[in-house]
Amino acid sequence: MPLEHLLLFSFVLFSLGCAGVVLRKNLLVMLMSVELMLNAVNLAFVGVARMIGGHDAHIMVMMIYVVAAVEVAIGMAIVVNMFRQKDTIDVNSFDAMRG
Repeated sequence: MPLEHLLLFSFVLFSLGCAGVVLRKNLLVMLMSVELMLNAVNLAFVGVARMIGGHDAHIMVMMIYVVAAVEVAIGMAIVVNMFRQKDTIDVNSFDAMRG
């Protein structure tokens, strides 16, 4: 598969993720959109690494996967806590993050 196709697909995935974060009001959909953006970056890294022949991008991909796992764990904890407080996960109902 040519690098241009991988980068174009990565761009489309990243754009869909950005649109999901900007246009949606549901926190779960926003978290999934952030994950989609991270996976699009991973795809671009792997495509470029395949073309160059280096292994540095593979290390970056593993680091991004670790960041994505931590983001999901912390993000889901925040979403569950917010849902327990207000019985909704709509972003507009949360005006401030107060303790």
